[in-house]
Amino acid sequence: MTMRIAIAGAGNVGRSIAQELIGNGHQVMLIERQPRQLRPERVPEAEWVLADACELSSLEEADVAGCDVVVAATGDDKVNLVVSLLAKTEFAVARVVARVNRAENEWLFTEQWGVDVAVSKPRLMAALVEEAVTVGDLVRLMTFRQGEANLVEITLPRHAPYEGKPVRSVPLPRDAALVAILRGKRVVVPTPDDSLEAGDELIFVCTSEVEDQIRAVVLGSEGRELGD
Repeated sequence: MTMRIAIAGAGNVGRSIAQELIGNGHQVMLIERQPRQLRPERVPEAEWVLADACELSSLEEADVAGCDVVVAATGDDKVNLVVSLLAKTEFAVARVVARVNRAENEWLFTEQWGVDVAVSKPRLMAALVEEAVTVGDLVRLMTFRQGEANLVEITLPRHAPYEGKPVRSVPLPRDAALVAILRGKRVVVPTPDDSLEAGDELIFVCTSEVEDQIRAVVLGSEGRELGD
């Protein structure tokens, strides 16, 4: 489904998000308040708007109400919170994604501020570091605030209980789904018949309550099955 997406902030992060979304077939509008950052030639397929996304009138003129998603991607957490709140409360945007620049501000990025998904760059960087040095540990990559679900990763170690076995044999708990397997440079959308290999990075969507159960299933926990 093609979506109309507004991105507040046309810096490196905003432009990178825009290019990826456009590549996936979506319509993207970049809103930038700094004239020097207004560089349509960087992402020519996007609609560019010179405006302050913290001003209600600017968002009205940009028809943010007609967007399926708003992304608050500026380098200022205060701005991102204001944009998120306006998008949700004034324009009833269905999905609001906000960038968290400073880890100490992460607790503010909740549904009370209109944020559905908070993405902390430091958290992602830390996750990648942990992933590189700790095979077999569960790493939380992202939190979907409104749905109270997390995106988590476990790198499958050698001799794990389900190494070499098909996905269908893994007894995942309720409220958990294996959504992707990263294998070398490939992204595998798992089917029941796909086999798991040592070194696979298993990406799950799950609730916080079942994270320990996923870890126990993938790594083994005294032969317990936690599918019920």
